[in-house]
Amino acid sequence: MPLAATLKQYFGFDQFRPGQEQTISQLLAGDSSLAIFPTGSGKSLCYQLSAIHLPHLTLVVSPLLALMKDQLDFLASKGIAAASIDSTLTPEQNQQVMADVRSGKLKILMVSVERFKNERFRQFIGSVPLSMLVVDEAHCISEWGHNFRPDYLKLPAYRQQLNIPLVLLLTATATRKVKLDMASKFAIAEQHIVQTGFYRANLDLSVIPVASAEKNAQLAQQVQQQNGAGIVYVTLQQTAEQVANYLQQQGLNASAYHAGFDDERRKQIQADFMAGKIQIVVATIAFGMGIDKSDIRFVIHYDLPKSIENYSQEIGRAGRDGHPSHCVTLANLDGINTVENFVYGDTPELNGIEFVLQSIRDEAQNGQWELQVTALSNAANIRQLPLKTLLVQLELLGVLEPSYAYFADFKYKFVQPKETVLARFEGERQAFVKAIIDNTRFKKVWGEPDFDAICQRYQCQRGRIVTALEYLQEQQLVELETKKMTEVFNVNLSALAATDLAQTLYQYFVDKEQKEIKRIAALVRFFELDRCLSHNLSRYFDDQQAPERCGHCSVCHGHVAKLAYSETPIWTDKQTLSVMLAGLKQHMATRAKHSLTTETYCRFLAGLSIPLFARNKVRQLPGFGSCEQFRYADIRAKVIALLN
Repeated sequence: MPLAATLKQYFGFDQFRPGQEQTISQLLAGDSSLAIFPTGSGKSLCYQLSAIHLPHLTLVVSPLLALMKDQLDFLASKGIAAASIDSTLTPEQNQQVMADVRSGKLKILMVSVERFKNERFRQFIGSVPLSMLVVDEAHCISEWGHNFRPDYLKLPAYRQQLNIPLVLLLTATATRKVKLDMASKFAIAEQHIVQTGFYRANLDLSVIPVASAEKNAQLAQQVQQQNGAGIVYVTLQQTAEQVANYLQQQGLNASAYHAGFDDERRKQIQADFMAGKIQIVVATIAFGMGIDKSDIRFVIHYDLPKSIENYSQEIGRAGRDGHPSHCVTLANLDGINTVENFVYGDTPELNGIEFVLQSIRDEAQNGQWELQVTALSNAANIRQLPLKTLLVQLELLGVLEPSYAYFADFKYKFVQPKETVLARFEGERQAFVKAIIDNTRFKKVWGEPDFDAICQRYQCQRGRIVTALEYLQEQQLVELETKKMTEVFNVNLSALAATDLAQTLYQYFVDKEQKEIKRIAALVRFFELDRCLSHNLSRYFDDQQAPERCGHCSVCHGHVAKLAYSETPIWTDKQTLSVMLAGLKQHMATRAKHSLTTETYCRFLAGLSIPLFARNKVRQLPGFGSCEQFRYADIRAKVIALLN
């Protein structure tokens, strides 16, 4: 069937949007591709339509559950067989999806990148013929990107292991450096990078310098000038609720939305916004990914966004129907410390990195090391995301090689009587199933198989036992439960012994931290530009075609912004600060093995959450977060002066 006919039959469209047909034609000709289209301009259709024409399963890696759910609802409405394997499924639903994949009923399967760590999933997906791997939000794979996720770095290796012939990378935000980095990781030729123009003529960009005390009044004024639906973006959860309450008091139909709300509440708010029952959502960046509402008339940044990339993604949700829409930033420098402090909180201390390396040396047996992330994160006092980044760096330096992952805790219970289960098999297979049952320690109903005993007795690999248990569950003979994900790595002991390894890793994080801080500085420079905002935003994303003057941004209207602090924060006096730091030292003296470093004291005063603080109830101490209105570099200088 010709592409245009498929487009009409399944999606009801008469013609392709820019870039779509070229991307799909390349894929169907066997050429892996990278598609960079602005937010809301139909990236997903490139894999959806291709999947219909490809012979086997299309596997889509997506970073957010909400994105997957929206895509699946859309595909279901078009009669395209698709499903996801994710944490919200019941065991029965999970089994059904796997059965549908095996039978060839599904064309598209969506998963998160973390799913590949699951040995049960890898066993399963390795046994299924795959036509294409799709990586959504593919900028996550680039360390130069704004949303780098360490697990994404492993996708090229997974692709090779699973022997997937074709790859499609999708993103809306990629600088030239990020674009070439992504393409090289999957060996995509430059002529197969499809980039449509970044500039959107219907978006009016405005930057309004405003002191914090005047922000609410300015916000209300801006909202009252707009018609239709809008999103107001804030940095913190509590700000979302305060601002939504203020707008409600002004008689406006507004609701807060953030990750602190439970799933049901978030779904309801999103559904009401889509249906037009809520006009304005005041949200942290948790809101918006996958929001496909074409008539959003305004996006207002109440707080500064995290980066130019985040800004462009967030304003990209406005005016997808092509009608004029307003993107307003209420700007000052007050929140800059909050955004920067998030960055500093993610840099592990040198002693934490040394702790991880020593743990690997101490715990490695027969060249293998086992990891449970939560336990190590707490012990090393490194947040989980930077810890994952650290482990990926160790992989890239050749110190670790992921071997497999398993669940430390496997439990099963019989759904059918034991005799019925055994009667389903004969010969050697029956003997193997009997060996599993005989070597299971049952506590009343649930039993834990003794993998070592079965492996020894049967001279088999652990994988065969897992496959057998999977099969028993698929046949609804047992119910299986798995917990405590454990990752197993092969360790290169000579590379681990390198004397400068900890310092090399620490330097990597310091460089990354400085890159992020520079990204924030670039954002401030962008808002203070004296030349067309639309043109410069397009150039940032390697679009050289945008007009020099858009004629409808605040700079083109003659308003150049200069950002300032609303008021200069005042330091707590030295003596009080010293008492607070002494209080922390005393509190930790009996509780923690870690010696308190300059960074620990800085994070305490800045109110940054780290595992050490969470474990030892540090948030309740006087002084926690007492300097959060200051920039981290200034807090550090103050702490060094106090400690000396």
